[in-house]
Amino acid sequence: MKVTIVGCGPAGVSAAIYVRRANIETTIIGTRDTALATAKKIENYYGFAEPISGMELFEAGLQQSKRLGCQVIIGEVISLFADDKFRVRTMDCEVYSDAIILAMGQQKKRLDIAGLAEFEGHGVSYCAICDAFFFRGKKVVVIGEGEYAIAEVKELAEVVGEVILLTNGFLPTADLVGISVITAKIKAIVGEDYVAGVVFVDGKNLAVDGVFVAVGVASCGDLARRLGVLVENNKIIVDEAGATNFPGVFAAGDCVNSLCQIATAVASGALAGISVAKYVRSIEVGNKNGTCKI
Repeated sequence: MKVTIVGCGPAGVSAAIYVRRANIETTIIGTRDTALATAKKIENYYGFAEPISGMELFEAGLQQSKRLGCQVIIGEVISLFADDKFRVRTMDCEVYSDAIILAMGQQKKRLDIAGLAEFEGHGVSYCAICDAFFFRGKKVVVIGEGEYAIAEVKELAEVVGEVILLTNGFLPTADLVGISVITAKIKAIVGEDYVAGVVFVDGKNLAVDGVFVAVGVASCGDLARRLGVLVENNKIIVDEAGATNFPGVFAAGDCVNSLCQIATAVASGALAGISVAKYVRSIEVGNKNGTCKI
């Protein structure tokens, strides 16, 4: 049996340690672009007489997980699927497992573009795989500049009539070969009851039927929504065991906790790790008895 942890900050690594100590094959996938790794100095975490840099603590956590036998993949997660197994996809690989823990930290802030919030659910979407079907044969745009945005463009291109990437004034950070791109800064999303177009700061207008947002990297919430996991007020909804409403999907850390501290991230990671180990064991027993299947 296998478990994948999405996110290699304190919550993800803490979860991985408990899963691996339960003798379950464990893979951690994430980037070094975490709140912990970018912190200059940590001096409020138990056990350190002197301050430690966030990057030092981050790297120490990864080394601890590796020592215990966890596989660590440094890469950006761009998509998540649930078939017979869970599939976590990066630009370079796919990892299959029997359960997953989402621990990618606090969800990113929404873009400050007029009309974006107002048209959410009325032409504005944050999930291509969820909503591409509703835009069959239509013209849509994706707002973003990185690998996550490129993945959303490719997902949409299989279904919609035309898709254009809008970088909103930022330089692209991914390969844009074969993708139509507009780099102008966006002023507003416009329409009446439904999205009808994008207005740029330079005064130009682009008529579109839909707008997909994929800024930066995929957040826990972005990935959760793909599976129908409940998200409320930018937090993933979990029970007392760290389980979401989707069987086999757990969450931990700042994407769950209101108090975004290393101590609470580690605690919720430990809880989710213990819970997912119990879940995987129950599947294993059920499969041996021929009564349980995912």
